[in-house]
Amino acid sequence: MKRTLRRMALIIVVAAIALWLVLGANRGWTKTSVAVVTLDEVTGLEGRTYKKRFVPGVDFLAVAVAGAGVLAGLSMFVRNRKQPET
Repeated sequence: MKRTLRRMALIIVVAAIALWLVLGANRGWTKTSVAVVTLDEVTGLEGRTYKKRFVPGVDFLAVAVAGAGVLAGLSMFVRNRKQPET
């Protein structure tokens, strides 16, 4: 059980970092929409429209690492099973 909790904690941290890198590696807060600058062809003015897109931020990483830390911490309180002697 100890190993399982520790492996789950490691998997959570690695998956969170990989997801954070793949989806944009935003060093700010997590965003659910991103501003897209568009240029009006007639007037030449710039305008902003928002596109729905998930971009994880450092708060996403912090929650993932904290959750993994809780799992790793819980593994400290789990007792090892004694192997039956044969």
